[in-house]
Amino acid sequence: MEAEAVAQIHHGPALLEPLIFLAAAVIAVPIFRRLKLGSVIGYLAAGLIIGPAGLGLFSDQQSVLALAELGVVMLLFIIGLELKLSRLWAMRRDIFGLGLAQVLVCGLALGLIAWLAGMSWQASTILGLGLALSSTAFAAPLMEERSELNSAYGQQAFAILLFQDLAIVPLLALVAFLAPHAGEADAPGFGQTLAIFGAIAIVILVARYALNPLFGILAKSNAHEIMTAAALLVVLGAALIMQLAGLSMAMGAFMAGVLLAESSFRHELEANIEPFRGLLLGLFFIAVGMGIDLHLVFENLPLVVAGVFILMGLKALIIYALSRLAGATHNNGLRIGGVLSQGGEFAFVLFAAATTAGIITEFDANLTVAIVTISLALTPPVFALANRMARPAPDQDEPEIDFTDAHGKVIIIGFGRFGQVVAQFLLGQGIELTAIERDVESIQTATRFGFKVYYGDGTRLDVLRIAGASNASLIAICIKDKTAIKNMVEMVQKHFPLAKVYVRAYDRVHALELLAQNVDYQIRETLDSAMSFGRAALEELGFSPDEAAEVEKDMRQRDAERLAAQQVEGVMGGANLMHTRTVRPEPLKVPLKPGETIDAEPDAHS
Repeated sequence: MEAEAVAQIHHGPALLEPLIFLAAAVIAVPIFRRLKLGSVIGYLAAGLIIGPAGLGLFSDQQSVLALAELGVVMLLFIIGLELKLSRLWAMRRDIFGLGLAQVLVCGLALGLIAWLAGMSWQASTILGLGLALSSTAFAAPLMEERSELNSAYGQQAFAILLFQDLAIVPLLALVAFLAPHAGEADAPGFGQTLAIFGAIAIVILVARYALNPLFGILAKSNAHEIMTAAALLVVLGAALIMQLAGLSMAMGAFMAGVLLAESSFRHELEANIEPFRGLLLGLFFIAVGMGIDLHLVFENLPLVVAGVFILMGLKALIIYALSRLAGATHNNGLRIGGVLSQGGEFAFVLFAAATTAGIITEFDANLTVAIVTISLALTPPVFALANRMARPAPDQDEPEIDFTDAHGKVIIIGFGRFGQVVAQFLLGQGIELTAIERDVESIQTATRFGFKVYYGDGTRLDVLRIAGASNASLIAICIKDKTAIKNMVEMVQKHFPLAKVYVRAYDRVHALELLAQNVDYQIRETLDSAMSFGRAALEELGFSPDEAAEVEKDMRQRDAERLAAQQVEGVMGGANLMHTRTVRPEPLKVPLKPGETIDAEPDAHS
């Protein structure tokens, strides 16, 4: 009967198979989210239920692998779409320092355990590095739910995840290199090598000279669905070109995503593709769940349990130590270790490729996939435990996000020392404002002085909406995080175009970046204080207040002209406007009184 049911599914109506996939996801995911286990576990469970180990509705391994490959292609494309070179550069120390160290140290430790367990050094290498990867699709939402993705620990954790996402491409190449017959195969001929470089060149040239004009033409048609279709055309086309050249489709999709990330139409494309993001990831996880062998897990339950504890415990400990070495506090190190302690979705990709290449046995791959899956399920309680351990003493309850009485025409995001001074100007003139701050201690301190400050993460779109940003005349961004500021400016300009955007700049380079974003006003946080300091120093040295004020006026004029020149010529523009003089350790020369002379040899340098 079961075989007949499966046959009916495969030879039934064309919509029956996708209908089963969708129904399984719609039922399983809400249940697991309600249990606070997350969507990923729900998708895995859905795949398990409809797969060979469950109801057996799908048993064709080839169709599962094809579906999983499509999910990986789309997953890598979405990751590439979010990777702009400027973002990578701003986070370069944590990405390529802390991220690289985490993958190598965790990979070495876990690989050593696999080698001591009797595996070959090739299998141990792939298993160790695969298990060193954590789940971006799982860890990032956990931090985002707590509004901590832009916190200090959130940024470091995300940098590690970013490097892990980048590492999957060379790791897939490593699988091909370590394959048992890789050394025996003929070296790639001149034609194949030429095809590889030609494929890469085609993708780069098309992105450089064709994408922006193409999307510009399509945008004028005002057909939003065509923009989505064009994005899919680019990613699938790049994947096909790479596959024809002998490289992986995943690498082509990743390249297409990165190239689209540099397009001026990136935000529009990202907004169009975003609804498909969760579903595409879900399809991938369903395919993975279909491949889980429950019989194997129950037969080796002690080994699976031991593997989960070793994986999560060892990774949490190593990541904590590396985070502390990178400058994280004890509490932040615990949080980073807790949120990244699980295995990752890319381990499924890597182990499947290694099994196909003959590096890892199917038994070891299935056992390791089960360990990774269980570690994903245990991540929420482990992360909660890490947050509990990070509190040395019971803290006061976190205030609720409540903007019911917020009606300010001005919204100040960040109520630190800078935001407080700005608020004094406005409140002194009777201007109603809404101040948003996420640090509880800062809110409590401001409350003692009579300020009304609302708790919330001002970098989130939903918080700004309920805070009344749609009716605000001016939004003042007074936080310190340059990356968060950049993202906020883009978000405010897109969703609240009628509000003026005033921004606190960290330094001159940041001010130039903000000017390039066309903010309505920016000011370097130390400019006015430095100007006042210099004027006071001149007055102390004998200059009259009028003379000192004239010097300050000249300095401000020079600074404005230099900033305008730098917008055109780069950071070295307007250098001639600066007062520069080499300082030498010479005796102080006091001006002579009328009629006074000195007997001294002329200065050799004069």
